[in-house]
Amino acid sequence: MVAVPEPEQARWLAEAYRYPGEAVAGRPWVRACMVSGLDGAAAWQGRSGGLSGAADAQVLAVQRALADVVLVGAGTARSEGYGPADVHPELGAARIAAGQEPAPAIAVVSARLELDPGSDLFARPAASPGARTLVITARQAPTAARRALERVAEVVVAGEEQVDPPAAVRALAARGWYRILSEGGPQLLGRIWAAGLLDELCLTVSPLITAGDASRILRGPGPGAADRTPMALASVLTADGFLFTRYTRATCA
Repeated sequence: MVAVPEPEQARWLAEAYRYPGEAVAGRPWVRACMVSGLDGAAAWQGRSGGLSGAADAQVLAVQRALADVVLVGAGTARSEGYGPADVHPELGAARIAAGQEPAPAIAVVSARLELDPGSDLFARPAASPGARTLVITARQAPTAARRALERVAEVVVAGEEQVDPPAAVRALAARGWYRILSEGGPQLLGRIWAAGLLDELCLTVSPLITAGDASRILRGPGPGAADRTPMALASVLTADGFLFTRYTRATCA
């Protein structure tokens, strides 16, 4: 990462991670931001934050500041203690100038609705009216849990027994949220990839070896045992021993 003082560094990173014209023109662009250790682990002691650091947190904050909505699985939201997104101190004005809300919305994906309506995600006031929490679920989700969450958040049905990723993305786009940042977890990201929706992967490689049995950044059977997705390397940055890689699908490069 280029050594420039704040707030210039945040603005420099914002340009480096700027969404492509497709997203601005109204075509949903799904970017995933994940972290892994040198041995491929996607978490340490059950949390991806255990692999992170100050530089990684700064890159994530900038990526959030560029997104219309942050898409996250319920398990990750619980384990990482999610709350409403904050306004970036240097980039909030740029969001408003671009026609965005001061902070992105949070969209939680949960087929079973195992979410606490009293958690920070729903109880803590959002930084702006547009930074509300959205719950994306399936039609067969438990009725009582759905009614409880409808009191504190907007609940959207996208799928029957499981949440259907294409339907979820369409629901976000219908709200004008085309710049989509998926923060995982591995199961949700695996389903997004299997549905052919992953346009970009921003992978932070942490300078840590943890071993153990932690998951990979994507989990799931995928569309087929022999299927692979070619990716094109768009950029590599480094700071504090971390590598910040950005790949796009080869067809999108």
